[in-house]
Amino acid sequence: MKQGLNCGSRVNLAESGQRYSRKFSSHPRSRETVSAEPTESPAISSSPRPLGIVVLAAGQGTRMRSSRPKVLHQVAGKAMLRHVLDAVDALQPERCVVVVGPGQGEVAKAAAPHATAEQTERLGTGHAVQAAHAALGDLAADPQAEVLVTCGDTPLLTAETLAGLRRARVAQDAGMAVLGFQAADPGAYGRLVMDDTGLLQRIVEAKDASASERAIDLCNAGVLLARADILFESLARVTNDNAKGEYYLTDVVGIARGDGERVAVALAAEAEMQGVNSRADLAAAEAGMQQRLRAAAMASGVTLSAPETVFLSHDTALAADVMVEPHVVFGPGVEVAEGATIKAFSHLEGARVGAGAQVGPYARLRPGTVLGSNSRIGNFVETKNTELGAGAKANHLTYLGDTVVGAAANIGAGTITCNYDGFLKHRTQIGEGAFIGSNSALVAPVSVGAGAIVGAGSTLTQDVDADALAVARGQQKTVAGGGARFRASRQADKARRDGAGKHGS
Repeated sequence: MKQGLNCGSRVNLAESGQRYSRKFSSHPRSRETVSAEPTESPAISSSPRPLGIVVLAAGQGTRMRSSRPKVLHQVAGKAMLRHVLDAVDALQPERCVVVVGPGQGEVAKAAAPHATAEQTERLGTGHAVQAAHAALGDLAADPQAEVLVTCGDTPLLTAETLAGLRRARVAQDAGMAVLGFQAADPGAYGRLVMDDTGLLQRIVEAKDASASERAIDLCNAGVLLARADILFESLARVTNDNAKGEYYLTDVVGIARGDGERVAVALAAEAEMQGVNSRADLAAAEAGMQQRLRAAAMASGVTLSAPETVFLSHDTALAADVMVEPHVVFGPGVEVAEGATIKAFSHLEGARVGAGAQVGPYARLRPGTVLGSNSRIGNFVETKNTELGAGAKANHLTYLGDTVVGAAANIGAGTITCNYDGFLKHRTQIGEGAFIGSNSALVAPVSVGAGAIVGAGSTLTQDVDADALAVARGQQKTVAGGGARFRASRQADKARRDGAGKHGS
């Protein structure tokens, strides 16, 4: 195990993206393939046996150089721990226990509603699983139950892969099963040592491996599944006689084999098993997740004109025939309906975009934005807690905050709603078909009725009735020849100052 890892309709890209994990097969004993094709998502049933889950999340993550617990760093806008918990929840376990370290209240809070168990001393992964024993309750001693152990810092791990591991254990009539992968660079990963029949003989940590064992490229992914009774009986006999002086969970494999148990191996894609121990690892995990989400979006009928420049969140929901131009960022909580276009360099968060609507380029939709069908938000427009009705437009250089804009209304360039008085937020109402002239300021709370017209440059502090015309600006005054006299006066002043400076020097 990786020691140090205590470890029409819209399509939700995180769910559909799981379909892009590679199949894995049982390690060659009979060369049979154990299907890892997804069934119904998010719930996946792969075995009738009761299932307990232990998620190792007690690691300090010192290489992250952060005050935030490692497993709470985000990938695609969601904490890594939540990615893992979502994957295991899809297996519908009877109980899930997250192992946390001392003083990790933030991790325990993020794990809710799942139970947590504290590993008071960080003495290795085997010790961490033992810490979860009591929280598993009756499952821990049930010979009919399975316990799956995984790490909280593997955000790319999918429910389909975990379900496939359960199937592999049953298919090979094994008391225990381990997830492995073929590593391009085995490095510090534990090695899976197989016997002649294709079963796992033991797991050797890199620091304890011989030269021949280090040459093995079949590596431990840090996910172990076992009958509950076998797991905890084996754990009770694990010692810390190794280079790190820790109680390795991986030692249960050799103990179980010594007791005559079969231990199966199922293979997964290396990219899916990416653990995060550093900021560089976090960036790699983000890149992997983005690749998965982009592939899911395009497979569901979304056009990404430059996929590598579009960044999606775990819950981004894009309908068919949505067009996304380059350099667009989707923060959490965004839904985009069919046929909408998101133009280049736009940023969306907590927003709903209606069918056929257009956003951008260079637009920012903040939380609480709702755009009706065929509405338009143009360049350098920012919205927050604002609704635009069907066909409404704000095409240029506008801020709309705490505002309701009726259908087919037009918001002129440079318009702002002044929604904050320094203490409280106030709302602006703009009726259907209203026309707001350029460079207007609407000081909330204020209402503009349906069909009303507001003259350019107005500052509104009072309501405007439906179909009325409102102009609120200073009266223009034109002085004949005033421009020429102004220039002459200023030139004379400048000449006097320049002359005084020369005499003074």
